[in-house]
Amino acid sequence: MCKANYCTFIIMKNITFLTGYYGSGKSELAMNLSIKEKVDYVVDLDIINPYFRTREQESLLSQFGIETISSDLDYKIHIDMPYISKRVFIPFNNQEKRAIYDLGGNDQGAKLLRQFDNYHDTEIDLFLVVNVFRPESGDPEKIIKLINQIEGMSGFKITGLINNSNLLRDTTIEDILFGEEIIKEVSKKKNLPIVYTAVWENIYADNLVFQGEILKLKLYFRKNWL
Repeated sequence: MCKANYCTFIIMKNITFLTGYYGSGKSELAMNLSIKEKVDYVVDLDIINPYFRTREQESLLSQFGIETISSDLDYKIHIDMPYISKRVFIPFNNQEKRAIYDLGGNDQGAKLLRQFDNYHDTEIDLFLVVNVFRPESGDPEKIIKLINQIEGMSGFKITGLINNSNLLRDTTIEDILFGEEIIKEVSKKKNLPIVYTAVWENIYADNLVFQGEILKLKLYFRKNWL
């Protein structure tokens, strides 16, 4: 439920796209959200960045009963080709299935949404993942510029914001709150709710209060990184 741009509990639509600036943490969020929400598919549409792609976690996701649909040739996980498998349309054609789509970075990654121009009558969410500690999303003006670029290139409207402000393992609660203040300005100016705030499990506490639903984040891609 969202009131006055404040959300405490999110009812996800059957189809949710995650977009954002390069390195904002879309793939990590796609992993965590898909497991939390027990979706049927994670669809990897990132043909921009060869690192930290959800397709690399196919085996782990399958343990949770989640099927991975990749933007590569499906059976060759490490081949980088600008190829879209026809299976990415499955969730649009079967209303009983739920899916999270992990887009590539920036407006170029969001351009792949043009593949779904015939499905504008389908209810979807397009959430912008924001880490204010990334170069091009460090203030409200830059974030709004990114929103406009993504919407212009994709043909779809952003429906919500996700605060994923972090400094990897050096992240503090104060860092997340700092990001929240910046993203709140965007929320007000664009009339967009903050739907989730991601909190690394190592600094999570039950008494935390943030804008949006708190997503306790497990690091699947960066677990061995400093």
